[in-house]
Amino acid sequence: MGKKIKVGLIGIGNCFSGLIQGIEYYTQNPSQEVIGIMHNKIGDFSIHDLDFVVGFDVGDNKIGKTINEAIYESPNMVNWVPKNKMPKTSAKVYESPILDGVGIWVENKINPIKSNKTDAQLTVEIKKIIKETGTEILVSYLPVGSEKVTQFWAQICLDTNCAFVNCIPSFIASNDEWGKKFTAKNLPLIGDDIKGQVGATIVHRTLARLCDDRGTKIERTYQINVGGNTDFLNMKEQERLVSKRISKTESVQSQLRKRLDDDQIYVGPSDFIPFLGNTKLMFMRIEGRQWANIPYNMEVRLEVDDKANSAGIVIDAIRLARLALDRGIGGPVISACAYLMKHPPKQMSDPDARNELERFIKGN
Repeated sequence: MGKKIKVGLIGIGNCFSGLIQGIEYYTQNPSQEVIGIMHNKIGDFSIHDLDFVVGFDVGDNKIGKTINEAIYESPNMVNWVPKNKMPKTSAKVYESPILDGVGIWVENKINPIKSNKTDAQLTVEIKKIIKETGTEILVSYLPVGSEKVTQFWAQICLDTNCAFVNCIPSFIASNDEWGKKFTAKNLPLIGDDIKGQVGATIVHRTLARLCDDRGTKIERTYQINVGGNTDFLNMKEQERLVSKRISKTESVQSQLRKRLDDDQIYVGPSDFIPFLGNTKLMFMRIEGRQWANIPYNMEVRLEVDDKANSAGIVIDAIRLARLALDRGIGGPVISACAYLMKHPPKQMSDPDARNELERFIKGN
């Protein structure tokens, strides 16, 4: 394999726009310390060794454009690097099957292509493009609730010998059947549901574990999230949230010695507030009891840019997937899943996951 990591993107939305613009920001500002990643180099790979060779989307205004053009198209909001200063690329965005990838609330915003191709035709075309571009790793930035499309792309990875990084809460890495399929093909798999650098879930689970480790009794807790991008608009459709709620809730429950009853914990998106744009607000509360049965509670308000919060984590996931490819390691990369994802095949505490991942990076 060559020095560059050849990456294909599924979903050219805000998340990827923030990722690629962030890389370009550091390219144009070499004196800036690169923050938001585990290490400047993982194996031999820095953030500048990612080569985005192809994209797939359903938006009529993105398909057919080059990646550097498509990332600025509506409804994307990230504009950290002016469009005229983003280097041009020959890598293009191609059509993906829609299946269940477009929710009712976002259809007018996304304006999906009215395709004259069948899913079978698209499958043949996609496999050909992946082979021609030399794609090694596919990264899924599909919308929450895209169960069928996620499975479609997982199968594409198996059929084209690509590693898979699944950033959404549709369970592939944490599904035993899919895990075995990737193991059998000796292809790395990292998922499911990206855990932000300092996001709502990582803060909630860390504080819940702190209270538990310090010997208090947690009685109830909630986490409410609001935002103004298409991710939050999509999540207004409650039917698309089943796996998301499982992912976020289990991420917190896994840190407690004794699970809370289902009616004593609420973790999930709450609403779409248009003027917030890419800003995400999290409101968290923990209630419990201390010595002599004396009650306590804490409340946290977190405000983050939703896209800056995930980009560095995904860059680490891509580099770790390539490291696994180079070492001939297939199936779910357990330590990477546990540290980077909300719903991994095996939950760990974050310090333990970090230690295990450092050992993996070093080749132990």
